[in-house]
Amino acid sequence: MIQIKHLGKTYPMASGNVVALDDINLEIPDGQIFGIIGLSGAGKSTLVRCINLLEKPTAGEVIIDGRSITQLPGKELLKLRQSIGMIFQGFNLLEQRNVIGNICFPLEIAGVDKVKAVKRAEELLRLVGLEEKGKAYPSQLSGGQKQRVAIARALATEPKYLLCDEATSALDPNTTRQILDLLKEINEKLGVTIVVITHEMKVIDRICDSVAVIDSSHIAEVGKVSEVFTNPKSQIARDLIIPKESNFFETKGGRRIRLTFDGEKKTNDTIISRMVLECHAAVNILFADTRWYEGVGYGHMVIELPNDDHEAKKITDWLTARDVEWKEEI
Repeated sequence: MIQIKHLGKTYPMASGNVVALDDINLEIPDGQIFGIIGLSGAGKSTLVRCINLLEKPTAGEVIIDGRSITQLPGKELLKLRQSIGMIFQGFNLLEQRNVIGNICFPLEIAGVDKVKAVKRAEELLRLVGLEEKGKAYPSQLSGGQKQRVAIARALATEPKYLLCDEATSALDPNTTRQILDLLKEINEKLGVTIVVITHEMKVIDRICDSVAVIDSSHIAEVGKVSEVFTNPKSQIARDLIIPKESNFFETKGGRRIRLTFDGEKKTNDTIISRMVLECHAAVNILFADTRWYEGVGYGHMVIELPNDDHEAKKITDWLTARDVEWKEEI
């Protein structure tokens, strides 16, 4: 388990100190794919780099498997980092080395015999689906192939944890799905705990079990992905789930309400059709989204009520009587 306690990171600048992280507290259970989502500049990349001390925190501590690593001596920290793999948005491959050489690099640093290192690299290439690319150089690979090599390299020392810092941000949508599916497969086959840093909700809801939402250097909320998706408690989580570019907030009709479907019985129900027919009142659907977690559908919808207060009340009373969760949208 990774535990983060009262973690802070401040950068001294000529114009004054810049607080990147402030009193961060998180627990990341073993075996999960744990997402950390936030907008650019929120502090998420600094946070993930503090987990393996690529960035040294200015306050608090990081505890891995019950051991506080924040004050570890250099040699012990280097040894511990072998249990923490990391992949980056920019791949960070060595251009002068071929694919096998890139994957062997961390094994060389760890003092692994060359023959054993090459054998391990070939095993990992099969795992990531690039067994025929061992002699190719990074310049000969596509973006998705480069990231697969980076994943193989991160797994070379058989880490228990894998940190992914915006690992799919530079990839097209189809390649992104393939890489995310590969990470899911690695988690299931190898039992590696994966921490995913991203600014995209679609990455979180495709593979993550739990998510922490970070905003302006603070953790805004933490929970299972399905819970945060259907009932976001913070404004930043709501903005990430219902993007501001939806533009429905500019409408000039009646009140707006947000319906939440619980995933067990409401998602496949024809609620809107029955509501309109039984209430004899039309509504405007402004936004709708349904997603699947662990085989169960969850959804939410924003609708605009009629301008007439009597008709609007008929609709909200109808929803309440049928146990449909709703709340006012601001």
